[in-house]
Amino acid sequence: MSGIPEPDEFRAQARRWLTTVARPRPADGEWGSGSDSVAVFENWTDEQERAHTHRTQEWERTRYDAGWGALNWPAAQGGRDLPAYYEQLYRSEEAAFDVPHRTEIFPVTRQLVAPAIGIWGTEEQKRRWLRPLLRTDELACQLFSETEAGSDLAGVRTKAVRDGESWVLTGHKVWTSGAPVATWGVAVCRTDPQVRKHAGITVFLVRMDAPGVSVRPIRQMTGGASFSEVYLDAVVVPDTDRLGPVGEGWRVTLSVLAAERLDSGNLGLDNADRALDLARHLPRPLTGGEQQRAADLYVRALVQRLVGLRVTGSLVAGREPGAEASVGKLYATETMRRTSALVSELLGPRLVADTGEWGTYAWTEHLLGAPGYSIAGGTDEIQRNILAERVLGMPKEPAR
Repeated sequence: MSGIPEPDEFRAQARRWLTTVARPRPADGEWGSGSDSVAVFENWTDEQERAHTHRTQEWERTRYDAGWGALNWPAAQGGRDLPAYYEQLYRSEEAAFDVPHRTEIFPVTRQLVAPAIGIWGTEEQKRRWLRPLLRTDELACQLFSETEAGSDLAGVRTKAVRDGESWVLTGHKVWTSGAPVATWGVAVCRTDPQVRKHAGITVFLVRMDAPGVSVRPIRQMTGGASFSEVYLDAVVVPDTDRLGPVGEGWRVTLSVLAAERLDSGNLGLDNADRALDLARHLPRPLTGGEQQRAADLYVRALVQRLVGLRVTGSLVAGREPGAEASVGKLYATETMRRTSALVSELLGPRLVADTGEWGTYAWTEHLLGAPGYSIAGGTDEIQRNILAERVLGMPKEPAR
């Protein structure tokens, strides 16, 4: 296929291809049928996570090889040079088909890490990494957060010390999604402790099976272990696996964070829709307060979708979205909180007793998981700082 097809033509092409490789999802049945899972973070065992990851990789390779997996990338990386929003058009068609659910490591690999390599990588690094990452032959996780740094990512303490043509990395990372199944970890490290904190950072790609890398799952209050802490104990990384110039790691990191926030705007919308369905099918009339909460959630979900369209509009116009990405992230976490509030009011005691009744106790996984997204992908406080400084023109916080 050559040229840029019109959106309707593109969607029709996608639909025709999907019918040849995947089964349509069953039409929505009556309320109470099918899975009632509303989990925010999966509660799989290690074996289940690996099996699901393998199935998803097989699907991603199928669509990549057919020309549907790297739509906005150039042909050299298996893409079609289409505008970025065509990926969203494709996803709207794919949603009608029974394909594996993408866990977080897939958008991290393809929408965060691969673009950062496209911007900062050498030609050799692009040849070595981009195709395997876009095809998901290799997966990448983020080794960003540290317990000591909190929300101040520029305060990282993981050290990288030069040793000839290699670097020796020592430190501890936390809240890493997908670490057990990742091939690579994108590590933000301090290479110069003598300069101001933003200037002394360098980014490396670390083999997750390298000697000295230890992955320890973190048990969540949902019962699962979607996150891990990762220990780097004198891990040797060749200089050829450094991403970007020495000391320019903060700029590299910002490239990844910007993409992460762009990807956060649709968080929680499926569960908000499910909560509104619950309100419609409750076996009793709604109280006035419940009606008000449900109406508020309906409006919020609509506005959140409109914010997402603004981000898409920026991409269509060839602009990199600015503060609207932070607005979308903030709005999404508040939508998730209000979904929890509505469901709690609607279900009452039925929420906390596992009676086997469809669509009741399953909501505990949303209530326990949703607070995590006020931290993941940039805390709510950081998003408010961005809006205060870049939109309202308020003074920046004092440098430390």
